[in-house]
Amino acid sequence: MTSRALIVRNLGLREYLPTWQAMREFTDARSDKTRSELWIVEHPPVFTQGQAGKAEHVLTPGDIPVVQTDRGGQVTYHGPGQLVIYLLVSLREAELGIRRLVGLMEQSIIGLLDAYGIAAESRADAPGVYVDGRKIASLGLRVRRGCTYHGLALNVSNDLEPFRRINPCGYAGLEVTSTRLLGIADSRETLATELVERLSGLLGYRISDG
Repeated sequence: MTSRALIVRNLGLREYLPTWQAMREFTDARSDKTRSELWIVEHPPVFTQGQAGKAEHVLTPGDIPVVQTDRGGQVTYHGPGQLVIYLLVSLREAELGIRRLVGLMEQSIIGLLDAYGIAAESRADAPGVYVDGRKIASLGLRVRRGCTYHGLALNVSNDLEPFRRINPCGYAGLEVTSTRLLGIADSRETLATELVERLSGLLGYRISDG
């Protein structure tokens, strides 16, 4: 068993802005002895725009706030029922480059869906996970001081209508789907447990209680 321990925190429903601020503060304060963490969270409805995000990809946000953030990628949507996992990981400790990390994140989601009989894939031109051309999971990271924050968002039982108010991840007309629409009845909580186990294993960590 690996000696690297990963702390998993289930934060429940949290506003986006304070969670983002907490990720930055954690990253700035951490030392070589700080354990890496995964944060499981869901957010009230919010559009988040990546660092190089283009305003024209936000079409009709309506009453949903748009937050300019510091992750990679373009605009996406977060809302209740979506499974968000933030990776506060030391790349040096994990012995990973950023591209390899992104690949492992995608692989963990693909493996999870495969266990339910759903064939999914990644795309070289657009990070994320897709089922029959429809996006089911988005990825976006920031690296600072050799450590990552932000992470992945898997559509589980969240309302998908807000994705029609944007060009998801910068792609006009990109369709989205969710585990519920694909016939997976298991709850967000069950899927979170399974995905965290897969992800931590691929990253070479064991899960610690803290």
